[in-house]
Amino acid sequence: MTDNQVIHSFSDFAVEEQALEGDKVKIESILNKEIIITRYKIRDSKYSDNNKMCVAVQFYEPDNPEKRIFFTGSGVIQDLLVKYNDNLPFKTVIKKIDRYFTFT
Repeated sequence: MTDNQVIHSFSDFAVEEQALEGDKVKIESILNKEIIITRYKIRDSKYSDNNKMCVAVQFYEPDNPEKRIFFTGSGVIQDLLVKYNDNLPFKTVIKKIDRYFTFT
């Protein structure tokens, strides 16, 4: 080590991943209601044998700023979140069409 070498602190460059906050709710309880999605995380599902992914979505309702979370294995929801990630936060309504969930 030389005298001129700069020693960085780990906290200067490491970004700690924050956990999603909020009470858990079932996606069915918020169908057809306007919500504001703030963050999400996609991870391996605990309930699947075939490497299926699960998404945890943090949101709140416009008339209630309390953060909440729902979980879904919906590939449509996951794809939409990834595709429109740069637009977060955004307002949406979750609809169930036949056997899948989507945003409108």
